[in-house]
Amino acid sequence: MKINGLLKIALSLGVIAGATSALADEVKVQLAGSQEVPPVATEARGAADLVVNSDMTVSGKVTTTGVAATMAHIHIGKAGTNGPIALGLIRGAEGEWLVGPGAGFTEAQYAAYKAGELYFNVHSAEHKGGEIRGQIVPPPAGAMSPRQNY
Repeated sequence: MKINGLLKIALSLGVIAGATSALADEVKVQLAGSQEVPPVATEARGAADLVVNSDMTVSGKVTTTGVAATMAHIHIGKAGTNGPIALGLIRGAEGEWLVGPGAGFTEAQYAAYKAGELYFNVHSAEHKGGEIRGQIVPPPAGAMSPRQNY
């Protein structure tokens, strides 16, 4: 009887630990020249999917159209301001930029993410400072992503 009770406790703790490690924010971002600082007149567009895990690891990609991108990054900065690079993205298929395997935020970058102070920026030869940009806005506190609905 005592072993059965201990087994139940151990299993419960395992489920809780597994649930905690599965917590993640899934963020969708639209990129446009109008979000650049200063704004850029361009037909280029982009869409990004970003997953930010509670252990500060990140994954995701940006897909672009209408731009011959030379580089893409996640930068630190509030909407309407420019800031330093937080993470470089790697070129994937045509028009695609990926967060590298094993990428993660520092504590300061994670805090900036939670405050809505990160953005995607896609650069081109014509617009070296960035042709399209999209602010990364985390879901409201307590919101559950599809990964958390079990």
